[in-house]
Amino acid sequence: MFWRLVFRGGHHLGSAGVIGAFAACLVMVLFAPEPSISLEAYAASRASIALVCKWVLVPSLLLVLVSGLAALGANPAYHDAGWAWLKALTGLAMFEGTLLTVDSTARQVAELTAAAAASGLLEPAALESLIGRERGGLWGLLAVAIANVILGVWRPRFSRRKD
Repeated sequence: MFWRLVFRGGHHLGSAGVIGAFAACLVMVLFAPEPSISLEAYAASRASIALVCKWVLVPSLLLVLVSGLAALGANPAYHDAGWAWLKALTGLAMFEGTLLTVDSTARQVAELTAAAAASGLLEPAALESLIGRERGGLWGLLAVAIANVILGVWRPRFSRRKD
């Protein structure tokens, strides 16, 4: 019983961190200063996004995955619950999507803008492509994270088929 509560608490804490980090990154992406006005301020904003990804988003997502899978294994009631397996699959997909889309793009844009701030030369086409990918990934993954929370609260009654 103790471990079930620990896993559940860790899962809730991690979920709050994931959704909060996605929301914070989206706000910073949407309201970043224009690079044409102040390249240094833009580079600092992009560095902040990379730090949120590194220190809040990825660790929170790891906590969600580990605690969720541990809770799935520790609670026999979840073994045949279809909603729990769906949450596990979407959680794994969200982890992969976060690493490939949001975290890597945030690091690439931070490096690109830091180099541009140092040299004074910015490649707008490369920057726009990366930011578009990042923005789309953030919106999509935020939607999946919210859907996972709703799925965990609602817990629809469908189960894995046993033949």
